[in-house]
Amino acid sequence: MALRLRGRALPGEQDVELWIGDDGLLSTDPIPGARPLTDTGWILPGLVDAHCHIGIRYGGGHEDADGVVAQAETERDRGVLLVRDAGSPVDTRHLDDRRDLPRIIRAGRHLAMAKRYIRGLPIDLEDESQLPDAVAEQARRGDGWVKLVGDWIDREVGDLRPLWSDAILKEAIAAAHREGARVTAHVFGEDALPGLIEAGIDCIEHGTGLTESTIEMMVERGTALVPTLINIATFPEIADSATRFPVYAAHMRDLHSRVGATIGAAHDAGIPIYAGTDAGGSIRHGRIADEVAALSAVGLGPTTALGAACWDARAWLGHPGLEPGAPADLVVYDQDPRTGPEVLAQPDLVVLRGEVVTRRGRFA
Repeated sequence: MALRLRGRALPGEQDVELWIGDDGLLSTDPIPGARPLTDTGWILPGLVDAHCHIGIRYGGGHEDADGVVAQAETERDRGVLLVRDAGSPVDTRHLDDRRDLPRIIRAGRHLAMAKRYIRGLPIDLEDESQLPDAVAEQARRGDGWVKLVGDWIDREVGDLRPLWSDAILKEAIAAAHREGARVTAHVFGEDALPGLIEAGIDCIEHGTGLTESTIEMMVERGTALVPTLINIATFPEIADSATRFPVYAAHMRDLHSRVGATIGAAHDAGIPIYAGTDAGGSIRHGRIADEVAALSAVGLGPTTALGAACWDARAWLGHPGLEPGAPADLVVYDQDPRTGPEVLAQPDLVVLRGEVVTRRGRFA
């Protein structure tokens, strides 16, 4: 049955009236006989988690089939209807047949050098010369993204170090671009950033080691940033567990201590920033509201931070918002969702592919 919604839309705060047809698409043209769904409330496109690992179990390891579904349901019930899965060790394509679960944009498997990332998660390469072919393969397997591990602790030197030479990065990123895919990379420290940015990478994950010069490089090239601030909050715990590597531990604490200034400077300079939680592993799923609050606190402000997890992120990933003809993937709140994470985390109504999948409050 067709549905009708009235409310206030963000970011413009304009009053809107929308219809959802039997085809699951949005329309601004009235549909006779449509059932009223809401006459008040704040209407937003479905939220986005732009760095979310569907398939990595909290605490480590691979999720089983039931666990993967449970992770996707948790995200959906928090209003996340679009996920950029920034590397997963399991195949989640069977979720595409579930119309009640979020849409997933996959980046395939992480790519790393052997023994230079979390055991069991990446495809481990024995020689960096294998990287361009591996990138091309993951580009063909994914949904337009490839994920590199840009730096990680090198136990021989006891600190963060880049995994790849500048020359091989240029070859690898060019290979992805020839396949029509974009490339992103996990980067904590400072040293890996210049080579990645100069090679034409499309996005940086975390970015805690950004400096004035690498911020300028990203601005010039239009490189995006997904800071994963609630994950960065775990750096002191990581440092505490790394007593064998005191230089690394001190480095991680330093990166953590200045993350607010770092990401604030990136935002002030004009780097496009998007919200990602890094859910899976050390971060539980369903925390996009906490990430939005963290982004707001470092200088983005409530509306821009919400846009980084909603309309702006959807545009960046090539998915529409509330425009006519778009899939009806949306969330509705009784209160302004910019007022705090306790509101944003509890959408009163979730509509996915034109069907109501979650109801709370007066919609229950």
